[in-house]
Amino acid sequence: MEATGKKVVLLLGLMAVIAWCTDAQTICNAPISGLVACRPAMTPPNPPPPVAVCCDALRHANLKCLCQYKNSSLAPQLHVSPKLALELPKKCKLPHPAPC
Repeated sequence: MEATGKKVVLLLGLMAVIAWCTDAQTICNAPISGLVACRPAMTPPNPPPPVAVCCDALRHANLKCLCQYKNSSLAPQLHVSPKLALELPKKCKLPHPAPC
């Protein structure tokens, strides 16, 4: 029983470290988890409005830095529209548009 308890504690600790590392990763000062939350709002044909987590990530992002991904070959593979992505700052009511 004692060995099982130690395994559970070790597993929970490992899960916490993985979650912390995932949240700590950023692209252009925006947390990756926040940018992932933006994906539905960038997916045609009828995207939903961006969620709060997405908009919060964009508030912290270096939008000029994100512009370098505008013509990425990954966008079509991820079913993401660069045009819809460029509309997100406005939809999130950010004070400045993406400077692309």
